[in-house]
Amino acid sequence: IQEAANIRYPMENFIGVWWSGSENDVMPAAEKANGYKSLAFFAVNDDFPIYNDIKKFVVDAGKAAGAGNMVGDRLYNAGIMEAMLTVEAIKNAQKIHGTKKINASMMRDGMEALKVDNALMKSLGMENFLPEFEVSCQNHGGNGIVNMSQWDAAAGKWSIIDANIQSDQDIIQPLVDQDSMAFAKESGVTPSCVN
Repeated sequence: IQEAANIRYPMENFIGVWWSGSENDVMPAAEKANGYKSLAFFAVNDDFPIYNDIKKFVVDAGKAAGAGNMVGDRLYNAGIMEAMLTVEAIKNAQKIHGTKKINASMMRDGMEALKVDNALMKSLGMENFLPEFEVSCQNHGGNGIVNMSQWDAAAGKWSIIDANIQSDQDIIQPLVDQDSMAFAKESGVTPSCVN
């Protein structure tokens, strides 16, 4: 982003994936990053009840790893999403296998039975934090829905400008399948499920 800004590349024509869509990516370019767009699977702010609890029980209680000033930033939200998905997969695995102590294959079963809907997200204080999706043995990626967000340098924040964009699975899925089968062959792995 900084290099694009250096050559005056118009930010409104520049779109990144979520790996290049955090505050760390745009802040070095300052106002020159204004208008930069990035795709994301998750929310771009802290306007969720879960953050009230994080502020009260973690930040204000002095238990935060840092100053607590990054709560709601893109990378923080990615961490919240990953933590939530991991916990829900563990709960699924425990339920499926009837035990609190799970192993790696049980965890995979829990992940492959993951269903994230608004009812679950609302119960966690994260309503509309993610698009709804389900994971299965055949589909580890969910439904491929993303949000387009845009950086406002003056406000120092991201805003979602287009929600629930459906990726073209007719193009993507055959590529995923092809790479998966090639990896399995190269690695001597027998796929446990095939589309």
